[in-house]
Amino acid sequence: MFDDRTEAGIKLGKALRQYASPDTIVLAIPRGGVQVGFEVARALGVPLSLIISRKLPLPWNPEGGFGAVAEDGSTWLVPRYDTWVSEEVAAETIADQKEEILRRIQILRGGRDLPDIRGRTVILVDDGIAVGSTMRASVACCRNLGASKIVVAAPVTGSDTAREMKKIADDVVILEIPSYFRAVAQVYLNWYDVSDEEVLEIMEEGKGEE
Repeated sequence: MFDDRTEAGIKLGKALRQYASPDTIVLAIPRGGVQVGFEVARALGVPLSLIISRKLPLPWNPEGGFGAVAEDGSTWLVPRYDTWVSEEVAAETIADQKEEILRRIQILRGGRDLPDIRGRTVILVDDGIAVGSTMRASVACCRNLGASKIVVAAPVTGSDTAREMKKIADDVVILEIPSYFRAVAQVYLNWYDVSDEEVLEIMEEGKGEE
């Protein structure tokens, strides 16, 4: 459906044109969401920053998770998560991911605070939404920090997750909802893991366009 994250971001930006306003800010979820968010912010002519949230991985399956935590401490846990992991393991995992969040803030955002989003429209962007745990935590973070409107935006997600996102966000913009959806990567011809270095390059390019 998309050649790469750049194409997906360009198309997503077109779908979000109604949000081209001085009050809007794009917050991308690293690492995969940054190129998509960059293209959205460029299309709308609005600022771009990073919001750091992390999945809480299952000890026996790091690809799976039992929730997520955002940089302000907002935490979302799957229903009955305690049947998967003990309270002790959950607490240890949350603490570990909070440390990783601090590391990423230092490296990817230069240690700077999240921009002031009070009273603003925030577009939360990722390269796709699988289960949606990190997006849920990010939405909660933005609510806590006073955003007036929260838009969840991504090139792809599943139908169930799209419905769940509509319950927690003020608007949801998804380009593709495949009938059979098992992984974000399935809709990209060119899929790879994004590095910290690439994120920094994208953000530096964004500064040059301000």
